[in-house]
Amino acid sequence: MLSIKVMVSGGAGYIGSHTVLALLEAGHEVVVLDNLCNASRESLRRVERLTERSLTFVEGDIRDRALLDQLFREHVVSAVIHFAGLKAVGESMEQPLAYYENNVAGTLTLCQAMQAAGVSRLVFSSSATVYGAEAPVPYREETPRGQPSSPYGASKAMVEQLLEDLCYSDSTWSVTLLRYFNPIGAHESGLMGEDPLGLPNNLMPFIAQVAAGRRQRLSIFGDDYPTRDGTCERDYLHVMDLAEGHVKALEHLPSSGVSCYNLGTGRAISVLEMVERFVAVNNVPVPYSFAPRRGGDLPAFWADPGKAHQELEWQARRNLDDMLQDTWRWQKQNPRGYE
Repeated sequence: MLSIKVMVSGGAGYIGSHTVLALLEAGHEVVVLDNLCNASRESLRRVERLTERSLTFVEGDIRDRALLDQLFREHVVSAVIHFAGLKAVGESMEQPLAYYENNVAGTLTLCQAMQAAGVSRLVFSSSATVYGAEAPVPYREETPRGQPSSPYGASKAMVEQLLEDLCYSDSTWSVTLLRYFNPIGAHESGLMGEDPLGLPNNLMPFIAQVAAGRRQRLSIFGDDYPTRDGTCERDYLHVMDLAEGHVKALEHLPSSGVSCYNLGTGRAISVLEMVERFVAVNNVPVPYSFAPRRGGDLPAFWADPGKAHQELEWQARRNLDDMLQDTWRWQKQNPRGYE
């Protein structure tokens, strides 16, 4: 694929910044839009350092239509990769309106601005949660969207429906939905990684912060699920594999209409197995205790990633030990994150 200019919303965040790095390494130009509500400008400085290439950064919100119009006037963008949004399942149970405003209304505003600017190629950061609580595992793309167990998942399902309706109404649109599972890990350099603000919502940064002494102990939410050891099971994949999946999706956008792919490994690992393996691989203690289940958590799910392998020529290449070692390298080298 020839080099193009890509606008990446939420590009300073965890997955977004690693994807920006992969885009630059693939030869593309990048304009990042991010309001920095859960991200750091430093992540993008490190992207430029690692790739020895420059990018354009615009601080702002996808809900700001005037800003989006200005961005598309000033930059001849060929496609958009859309990450911007809120992403914590538990938080969404407590603040549903914030999730619908940011994730759904924000995407609507972005699409309106894209349409006005004549930009109709989009890769959307969706989620495996759209399959819903009753979907059989492994999750397959042909399975209809179900009833998500949280407002976060519901917001992703609503955006998928919005984009499908848009493509149905206008054949010039070309959209790929990427339903991904549980990204963890960090860039192998140790210069980039996950840096959540406040108490981590996700398992891996919580484990790493406990191992580093930033937090006293890990809370494992629920030990009575119908799984191998009573803890939740998830399909974890390396964030760089996920980032490379976005580049593949961009390069394989359909000529028109919507395509959809799972990005995962196809293997489920329990929370306890993750903790035990982290301890073994990195030779560091991680004290933990059990806590009550969190609202919105499902017992176990994992991907069937065969369609992405066949059509995008993508598959997860890094193994669990790579994910855990890269996480710990990032944590050790950056004990306070991007601060």
